[in-house]
Amino acid sequence: MSTKKVVMGTKPSNKPVVAPSSDQWVENRDEAADKEATKRLTLDIPESLHRRIKMDCASRGTKIVQEVTALLDAHYAKQ
Repeated sequence: MSTKKVVMGTKPSNKPVVAPSSDQWVENRDEAADKEATKRLTLDIPESLHRRIKMDCASRGTKIVQEVTALLDAHYAKQ
């Protein structure tokens, strides 16, 4: 006898969906249009290097992705 598996989706929510106000939409609509599509890049680096980068970014209030993007952009802008 075979067993049939039934996959259940997530439970529906009764919470109302809060749509942005028209003013918020007008202010933020150009941001989404101006953003270039992104690609994910996975790197394996030593834990000690990751820790140093993360501490430095935290002290300046930036994210690692911002730092790495700036470094790569500066390097490849030379070509």
